[in-house]
Amino acid sequence: MSLFLSYLLPGIPYGCAYALMAVGLVLTYRASGVFNLAFGAQAYVSAVVFSIALHDGWPGWAAFVVAVLLASPAIGLAMERLLFRYTRTAGPLVKLVPALGLLIAIPAVTQMVIGTATRLPSSLVLEPWKVYFHLASTPVSGEELSTTVITVAVVAAFALVLRSSGLGLRMRAVVESPRMAELSGVRSDRTSATAWVLSSLLAGLAGVLLAPLYSTVSASNFTALLVAAIAAAAIGSFTSLPITLIGAIGLGIAQQLLAGYLPSGTILSSGLRPAFPFVVLAVALVAGRTLRQPEAGDPLASCDPPAVAFRAPTRLTEVTVGSRAFTALVVGMLVATTLVLVPGNWEFVFTLGIVLSIVFLSITLLTGMGGQISLGQAAFVGAGAFTAGQLAMHSVPVLGAIVLAGVLAAALGAVVALPALRLGGIAVGLLTLSFALLATNVLFLYPWSGNGATGLTVPRPALGPISFAGNGAFFWLALVFLVVLAGVVKLVQWGTTGQELAALRGSERGSAAVGIDVRRLRVVAFTLSAAIAGIGGALYASLQQSISVNDFNYEFSLIYVVVVAAVGVYSVAGAIEAGILYAVLMQLTSTLPSRYSSLLALVFALAALTYVRHSEGVVAYAKAWVLDRAEQLTRHLQGPGLSLAGEAHIQDRTDRPAVASGDASAEHPGSPTEHPGSPDVHAVPRSHS
Repeated sequence: MSLFLSYLLPGIPYGCAYALMAVGLVLTYRASGVFNLAFGAQAYVSAVVFSIALHDGWPGWAAFVVAVLLASPAIGLAMERLLFRYTRTAGPLVKLVPALGLLIAIPAVTQMVIGTATRLPSSLVLEPWKVYFHLASTPVSGEELSTTVITVAVVAAFALVLRSSGLGLRMRAVVESPRMAELSGVRSDRTSATAWVLSSLLAGLAGVLLAPLYSTVSASNFTALLVAAIAAAAIGSFTSLPITLIGAIGLGIAQQLLAGYLPSGTILSSGLRPAFPFVVLAVALVAGRTLRQPEAGDPLASCDPPAVAFRAPTRLTEVTVGSRAFTALVVGMLVATTLVLVPGNWEFVFTLGIVLSIVFLSITLLTGMGGQISLGQAAFVGAGAFTAGQLAMHSVPVLGAIVLAGVLAAALGAVVALPALRLGGIAVGLLTLSFALLATNVLFLYPWSGNGATGLTVPRPALGPISFAGNGAFFWLALVFLVVLAGVVKLVQWGTTGQELAALRGSERGSAAVGIDVRRLRVVAFTLSAAIAGIGGALYASLQQSISVNDFNYEFSLIYVVVVAAVGVYSVAGAIEAGILYAVLMQLTSTLPSRYSSLLALVFALAALTYVRHSEGVVAYAKAWVLDRAEQLTRHLQGPGLSLAGEAHIQDRTDRPAVASGDASAEHPGSPTEHPGSPDVHAVPRSHS
């Protein structure tokens, strides 16, 4: 019994920290429809501020006030006021991308401000490792005691406020129907802001309570905590606070019991414990209630006007031809410069950009064309890389291994898609994130897969007498793969499958109503996307020649989505631009001091924050702006002599069908959100009478 308690008791503080964050997640999601994936970053900031304040000699109460009562709520209020209050009726992707950007940007800014020196955690109330009493011969430390008491008290207080106070009544009313609440005199926007402040307070409290459980204050620890909190929220069906509390504590206890009773020194024991919350999350998402948007149960939701169908801007023939010629010139100069003028290290950088472009093509196909959210692409990239490495070790030609890696990744994508068929929106993203976390912590650690931190060696390929061992030769090989796969994606986009994916992106129910097999289509999209990601991963492995599980950490899945969305997720050109730009900036920032090592991630994270306003991506928006100015100049030079027949001819040559959608992806890939003579996508359309 004492052995059991010695395993059980240390899991309680972990479970309590999960519970605090889970309650905060549920609070913001139910009040505003935003699943705040930046919650872990808020907890990290509070832990850092609290630790620094105590080590600088501040009294404990002052450090607590600044870290928990001021810093974290201020961040949450700024997030709601500046970003998320504009996304209540937006699609899942518009809500997800800025949250991912904040998840990356907040720790990056924190590290740049305070430096990357190790921060030692500090306890909130009691001395963390001091034994205060024994329970059946099992010592109870100050951290376990204070965390448990504070968590139970705070969750009980929140439950009491939500059920018995005027604020709780207003919040429940806004959750049920913000429109009806406003008709009754309730300020739904103010109530939503209050919910963000309260939930952010919980994030700060969780960060301060959890910090002593780790040896250092690290942002990655709080990201893992976030996913465990999501699992606890899923146990409570994203609605019940008591069940969420019980489930969170049970989750923390189960982790410790697994660590205690599983055989020590094995991959299963070392990997399953941190991966266990992710397994629970996947099971809870598939078997339990799905993540339903709060407005789905709103009886007045139908008062919203239908989404406006937008068209790509009509360009003059001269502008269209000039744009294409300029693009061809830039591509030609890039290829020629890479092969002739640039040093060897930059030749490698541009080759890496080509390989990353292939990886990003998988996101363009799945998310940009099909509207499906995946936060686990790094797992498919890793599966392709390790498959190529294992096949090469068994004397399979590397070129054949690259193709077979795509086939195996495609099969894996189909397997992951099957349990996601009954889910939608952010729930699919969370399920794929669980898969990526499981792959990082368990699947890629075995010798038959990724061989853990030791990794695999993957040689450069050869085709008969032609060797691709040199960077220049490998650049041509990667470019051929990119052209072929980009052509495949374009063919899919122009074909029937592409039209069906566009309809699926616009409305899943509408697609099913017109006879589209939505389940089959989602499996096809995941399969094709995983195949492209697997080929990209195999090429990456051959380019690097040595890979390990660290190259495909689940955090790269989040970065991939942020980078592609920030540049342009709706077009093949956007994926290629994102790959080249990311590789070039990564090389440019590699020489900076360690304090600014997160600058690259910060750049793309800040760009992702503009996704609320410019969902086509900042690069696509900039290109559209330039083309708009070029068209205005061309029309000015032509004068009033342009005939109506000429306009009709231009319309026939350049206009393309639009897709109606409730998401920002309704806009044509690459089209601007603001265009002279076209409606503003963020203007409020007329309501139905």
